[in-house]
Amino acid sequence: MLRNSESTYGWITKSLHWTVALLIVGLIVLGWYMVGLTYYDKWYNDSLSIHKALGLLALALACLKVIWAAVSPSPAFSATLRPWEKAAARTTHIVLYAMMVAIPVTGYAISTSAGDSVSFFGWFDVPPVLPQSEGLRDVAIELHYYFSYGTAGLVGLHALAALKHQFIDKDGTLRKMI
Repeated sequence: MLRNSESTYGWITKSLHWTVALLIVGLIVLGWYMVGLTYYDKWYNDSLSIHKALGLLALALACLKVIWAAVSPSPAFSATLRPWEKAAARTTHIVLYAMMVAIPVTGYAISTSAGDSVSFFGWFDVPPVLPQSEGLRDVAIELHYYFSYGTAGLVGLHALAALKHQFIDKDGTLRKMI
């Protein structure tokens, strides 16, 4: 089944979910690795190029995920969820969707603030669309940093909640996405 149903997520939603999840985790790990590198490290430029390209891919997939969520609505919550759990789930998903767009956009702003394009694995370049600005770069760096670390925590919370529903509540919530 390609589309979501009343009781489970469809193949497209599941594929987008797990692909974006792996990208986010990979980008966070790569970002943590990169901040420990010096400019003279042999992996400095390569890891930065990979991070930028994967960030563009994450942005494209996140936009596709947002469009798909509008076209194929999520299944209903389990009847056993308490009202605060439903509110927490909705809020978490909204914030995660916002961060899936905001983090790559701030990364793009950092990368293009000096007027340089961003290469997508050497296949094509994404040109700068924002004005060159040191002030914009400084704001983008701060936002990218805080959004990334905040999202890392939120992803962890999201995963723990899914595991709680699977192994403690046994309500089938996680099963819908696997």
